Amino acid sequence: MPRRKRNAGSSSEGTEDSDFSAEHTDSSESDIHTVRSTRLTRSSLRLSRNSQDSSPVGNPSAPVSEEVVNYSTRRVTRSQQQGVTDLPKKYPLRQSRSSGSDTEQHGEISERGHLTGKHERHFSISGCPLYHNLSADECKVKASSRDKHVEERTLSQRQDENRHSARQQAQTERQLRYKEKVTEMRRKRNSAPFKEQKDKYTEHKQTHGSSHEPLLENITSDYDLELFRKAQACATDDLEKLRLQGQVTEGGNMIKTIVFGRYELDTWYHSPYPEEYARLGRLYMCEFCLKYMKSQTILRRHMAKCVWKHPPGDEIYRKGAISVFEVDGKKNKIYCQNLCLLAKLFLDHKTLYYDVEPFLFYVMTEVDNTGCHLVGYFSKEKNSFLNYNVSCILTMPQYMRQGYGKMLIDFSYLLSKVEEKVGSPERPLSDLGLISYRSYWKEVLLRYLNNFQGKEISIKEISQETAVNPVDIVSTLQSLQMLKYWKGKHLILKRQDLIDDWKTKEAKRGSNKTIDPTALKWSPPKGT
Repeated sequence: MPRRKRNAGSSSEGTEDSDFSAEHTDSSESDIHTVRSTRLTRSSLRLSRNSQDSSPVGNPSAPVSEEVVNYSTRRVTRSQQQGVTDLPKKYPLRQSRSSGSDTEQHGEISERGHLTGKHERHFSISGCPLYHNLSADECKVKASSRDKHVEERTLSQRQDENRHSARQQAQTERQLRYKEKVTEMRRKRNSAPFKEQKDKYTEHKQTHGSSHEPLLENITSDYDLELFRKAQACATDDLEKLRLQGQVTEGGNMIKTIVFGRYELDTWYHSPYPEEYARLGRLYMCEFCLKYMKSQTILRRHMAKCVWKHPPGDEIYRKGAISVFEVDGKKNKIYCQNLCLLAKLFLDHKTLYYDVEPFLFYVMTEVDNTGCHLVGYFSKEKNSFLNYNVSCILTMPQYMRQGYGKMLIDFSYLLSKVEEKVGSPERPLSDLGLISYRSYWKEVLLRYLNNFQGKEISIKEISQETAVNPVDIVSTLQSLQMLKYWKGKHLILKRQDLIDDWKTKEAKRGSNKTIDPTALKWSPPKGT
């Protein structure tokens, strides 16, 4: 079994992996491989001693395991064997987890420690000590000081309650002293030169980028900064409690509900929203521009100044209260990305989130005096080589089981008829999508057979008239047991019982949830 190559300093568990690899080689390999690995280890050990005498790697005083040193000098030996006369290349080494150091080289974020100081590891960036420019030990010290402060405050409150029984009471001497102390602390701020502060912040941002929190020192008083740190720790502790209770799973769907218009919707699947929004558990969305926000207050302020009342793009269909807008993913990129992120909350197989430029989005809305409310949408490629007329389709949960899904499907096939093409949805279909399409294909075939008066019928003719792919027609006929093979020929059975059932359902449904081809004002885009 060949040894796995690992770069020095690429993993915090490098020494453990080296030990495991050596033991595995000695126990499982053949005698030839054992002799070869032993010879390589001896030569590496001899060369490591020479390299340590000439140029030590890393910090000589730091306790570094023997396997890591051998591996790093082995890399240098190969370069020396090739005739390179330069000095040995120095590799930054990292301490193993057993050393107890939480600080790692290269600015990598470790999973060890927690911002609250009460847990051994964190599962999100909000609980990472290194992200907040702290170490695990510093978080534990701060946690103990916070607990001590809470105990002292609780004890003093009990003493005050026992001393004063009146409802309206004056401030005690202790409270007055504490108030003066806080006032004095807020007056005192670090009076360092502004240029030095700016250079320090700039250097920190260039070094760590978005992997660390910006420096917060001297932005406000030390007292207010400590209050902010306490609030961060409390929020992270609440999130950790939710995870331990099973309400939030690591890497799972953290967004449980969304506030969308006048509805509060429970989500079904995970959607890759930014982590600062995903960890909230609830998102607030503008139902017109689809912008997502963190709180009800932000949403209320946004709605007061949002000028959108309908999706961007061209309105290509209008009949009654139903309107359909054609939105180009290249022209309205942000809106389409937000629409895809919203759809992923209710779709399992969706993989398109940000690359929306090659797609057109057809958004169906229901109109009232407040604006155009999102009912559902489907997307399609601008240039599909397989003639897919739908890439992704969704009906919002509050409008499901009302006939809007079939209207979206019927509208996609209406566009295929105008383009004079035969269309089919892109696979794989979701569970609800497959049920909707099979029901639609069944209705199309029964309607066609009910109006057909001839004696011979071909699947090609049905496909040309309905724009449904012949493969979908055959699969639907087989599921309805209307396709038989008799005396070397395929026969289509016209089952009158199925047609009568369809007529009864069609009469009860009415004509409110149907697409009128005459209301479409659309021509195929150029180049499609």
